Amino acid sequence: MPETNHFEQLVESLEIQQRQDQTMLRVKAIPGARRSGIVDIHDGSLKVAVTQVAEKGKANQAIRKLLSKALGISRSNLSLVSGETSSKKVFAVSNCTVAELKAAIANALSSTK
Repeated sequence: MPETNHFEQLVESLEIQQRQDQTMLRVKAIPGARRSGIVDIHDGSLKVAVTQVAEKGKANQAIRKLLSKALGISRSNLSLVSGETSSKKVFAVSNCTVAELKAAIANALSSTK
């Protein structure tokens, strides 16, 4: 059980905000990585590595696909709202509360560690 508490504590450090009917998730992108996956939580952001390079939106598409699969969220409910050309991004998640998103992230982290 201590492992679960560790992930819950990590997830609590995420800066996730509810804005109207969307939940905002800060992401720190690591394009061109050896392997794709959710790496960690750092500075209030979810660190996500993808093998795609940061060129013509390829990394953004890969991050969106990875988040969708890892968190069990439909890709149509995930949209990039800022940081298109930056490593610091904000994704809007529709039809998902802050608590639901945190639970999905904790679950994804615990299954990758």
